[in-house]
Amino acid sequence: MVNTKVNLCGIELDNPVIPASGTFGYGYEFAEIYDINMLGTFSFKGTTREPRLGNPTPRIAEASSGMLNAVGLQNPGVEKVISEELPKMRKVFHKKVMANVSGFSVEDYVYTCSKLDQCGKVGWLEVNISCPNVHGGGMSFGTSPKAAFEVTEAVKRAVKKPVIIKLSPNVTDIAEIARACEDAGADGISLINTLLAMRIDIKSRRPLLKNVTGGLSGPAVFPVAVRMVYQCKKAVKIPIVGMGGVSSAEDVLEMMLAGATAVEVGAENLVEPTACKNIIEALPGAMEKYGIKDLREIIGAAC
Repeated sequence: MVNTKVNLCGIELDNPVIPASGTFGYGYEFAEIYDINMLGTFSFKGTTREPRLGNPTPRIAEASSGMLNAVGLQNPGVEKVISEELPKMRKVFHKKVMANVSGFSVEDYVYTCSKLDQCGKVGWLEVNISCPNVHGGGMSFGTSPKAAFEVTEAVKRAVKKPVIIKLSPNVTDIAEIARACEDAGADGISLINTLLAMRIDIKSRRPLLKNVTGGLSGPAVFPVAVRMVYQCKKAVKIPIVGMGGVSSAEDVLEMMLAGATAVEVGAENLVEPTACKNIIEALPGAMEKYGIKDLREIIGAAC
C-alpha cells in the first residue's frame, strides 16, 4: 500500500490533488459527474469584495497545448458567496475548502479575507496577488516584493486561518517575491498563475480577446511552472502548492519532486471534467511504478 496523504499548512489531505480556482466553480456542477469528496480539497472561484461581471466577450481563446482566458474575476461578491454558495457547497463536499481571494487594494484583500476567515467551511485562504493595485498605478501586487509583503502582512494580521499567497509568473525573479511573502508571515505559497499572452485573428487583424491580452494556461506552461516551483522551494521553507499545466499523475509527482506539497489542476478540468478523478485514481499506480511508498518523502527531493 502506498500513502497519498499530505499535510498542507496543518490540515491533512487524503491526496495532494486540488482543482484550481476558476476551473471548478463552487464544486456542485462537478458533483453531478463524480463524488468530489475524493479530492484533497478544491479552490473555489476567485472572490472579490464587490460583485463583478467580468470582462467583455470574447474572453476565451485557444492556443497550442493550452488556452487563453481574460474572464476578469466574474463572481457574485463575498457576501453572496458566503450566504448562497457556501451552503450549497456543504451539501456536496464534506471537507474544508480553499477560498481564493482577489482584490484591487490592500483594504479589499483584508475585508474579503476577514469575512471568509469566519466561515467554518473554509480551511485556507488562497490570496491571489496577480491583481492590479488600483492605488499603485495598476501594477500587479505580485510583481513587487514590497507590495506582496504589504498585502501578506495586512491579511495575516486580520485572519486566523492559513494564508497561501498565489504568485504571478510574470516577474523577473519569482524567488524574491516568494521570500517577501514568507518574511511577511505567509503560511504557504501557490504558483504559478497564468502567463500573460495574446492571440491575433489574421482575417480581422485584431486581437482575439476583447481584453487584448489574457492568461495562458494548460500543458504549454507546465515546464515553466516546474522551474518556478523548484526555484521557490530553494528560496523558502513554507509549503508550496504547485500548479500550471498539470494533467496527469506523473505531472503531480514531477511537481512534488520540484518542491510542491500539494498540486492544483486547472485548465485540464475544462478539457476533461473528470480530470482530477482520473489523476487521483492513477496516482497509486504511478507511485508504485516509480518506487514511491509515501508522497511526503518526495516533496522537494529533486532540489
